[in-house]
Amino acid sequence: MRRAAFVLLFLIGLASPAFAATGPEHLADPAQEARAVTLQKQFRCLVCQGESLDESNAPLADDLRRLIRARIEAGDTDDQIERYLVARYGDFILMKPPLKPDTYVLWFGPMLVLFLGVVVAAWVIRRSRPPAGDGTGTT
Repeated sequence: MRRAAFVLLFLIGLASPAFAATGPEHLADPAQEARAVTLQKQFRCLVCQGESLDESNAPLADDLRRLIRARIEAGDTDDQIERYLVARYGDFILMKPPLKPDTYVLWFGPMLVLFLGVVVAAWVIRRSRPPAGDGTGTT
């Protein structure tokens, strides 16, 4: 009996995150809710990094979605919300960061890594070829 109770409590503990917050609350005004969703698509999830706040299931993204909705309810404009989030998390939070010296790595880093990969691959292929001989097969 004790073992069954322990197993039941263990299974409830495993399932509890599924019963936790069901997601951010939606704003009552449909126009404000649409504005919130539009804003969430413009910001990057800092945990997932490849997803917007709107797409992400990370707890931090959930918190930031709630923050955006709260700031909209407080009367902030889109620019004020963006400035607030950029001041707090940096330009990296923007899905399309501005092109300036601080964000060169974000803009040009992937191309640099690709270029270096091609150079290394060419170097490895070139070194793996046997030296060109006279074609007779004897040295």
